[in-house]
Amino acid sequence: MIELYFAATPNGLKLKLFLEEAGLPYFVTPVNIGKGEQFRPEFLAISPNNKIPAIVDHAPAGGGAPISLFESGAIMLYLAEKAGCLIPTDIHGRAEVLQWLFWQMAGLGPMAGQIGHFNVYAPKKVPYAIDRYTRETARLYGVLNQRLADREFIAGAFSLADIACYPWIVPHEAHGQTLADFPHLERWFVAMSQRPATLRAYEGVANVYAARQQDISDEERRVLFGQGGNPGAR
Repeated sequence: MIELYFAATPNGLKLKLFLEEAGLPYFVTPVNIGKGEQFRPEFLAISPNNKIPAIVDHAPAGGGAPISLFESGAIMLYLAEKAGCLIPTDIHGRAEVLQWLFWQMAGLGPMAGQIGHFNVYAPKKVPYAIDRYTRETARLYGVLNQRLADREFIAGAFSLADIACYPWIVPHEAHGQTLADFPHLERWFVAMSQRPATLRAYEGVANVYAARQQDISDEERRVLFGQGGNPGAR
């Protein structure tokens, strides 16, 4: 059984969506990141970077002690290998999936996260930052749009790559993007949104950016964004 430490962020939803697609049994342990639950010692023992998602595999392959993991990309690879699905076993197919998984981790997620922050959560508008991250996110949407011009899914067959990217396209409005500007990406996005596993993963989940910045207290903002070099010493 997989224990998923979860909040409804794009990275948290990546793991929930993966578990639904793979059919692995799991249960959710919510982590209220607005109240600082990610800094509790018991959570830091699992996720020393004080970020969600994290998992504990209470029944690892081959038995033995439970295995805990943090970092969504590492977790997805671990679970794909455990479940034997969503990543090809041949070297060419595996390479295709891995490069797009790491593209999401290193590019799409961080850049989309920055524009989401400056558009929604920042207490003051910073025009340079908004322009910079809007344009870079548009560039990355364009990369994905071009990739999908001649294929149904990002790496050919449905895979980890699609699961990793989809939750980062869901809040496209907060990213300052219009999907109609990216027709191949829009076609893929609609197809992804209609998958049964997606509907299950997102059931009851509010838009991660639904609470506008003016609805966030100063204390919540400090907890979410104000940590320095010693977050465990709050």
